Amino acid sequence: MSINPEQFAAANKATVDSLLSVANTALASAERIAALNLNTARATLEDAVSGVKTVLDAKDPQAALAAQSSLAKPAVDKAVAYSKSVYEITTETQQELAKMVEAQFGDFQKNIAGMVELAAKAAPAGSEGAVAAIQNAIAAANSAFGNMNSVAKQFAEAAQANIAAVSKKTK
Repeated sequence: MSINPEQFAAANKATVDSLLSVANTALASAERIAALNLNTARATLEDAVSGVKTVLDAKDPQAALAAQSSLAKPAVDKAVAYSKSVYEITTETQQELAKMVEAQFGDFQKNIAGMVELAAKAAPAGSEGAVAAIQNAIAAANSAFGNMNSVAKQFAEAAQANIAAVSKKTK
């Protein structure tokens, strides 16, 4: 069971490609968050200037309080929209990264299964117990990965439900 140079080069290329995909996904997400932050900061500044002008243009203190109160609801709505946008960006990024991890794990599972099969064929008589233990360990790792994936999906669904509930309350 030896690895030839072509297999080694292919494995290295696959690793570099995976790392580049992860890096590009992370950078794209950071770029989207930065753009959202910049746009939100710009809009917040414009809203603040507009709000100050509205309050200063009021004819009496009651009108100033009414103007100030009328600005609170749109500010809360914008804060919720901002939070929802950040959540959507992070969720999309997490989903993309999860797909990459699942694909890599699938390839890893196939490679390990192939190596265990080769090792089982080359193993000396009487080592069936050791091979079975390795196969059980691989099955346990696969089960743990499946459970982890399931919990992550449940967490994402719960977070989505919470965002939807908050959005409803602010409307």
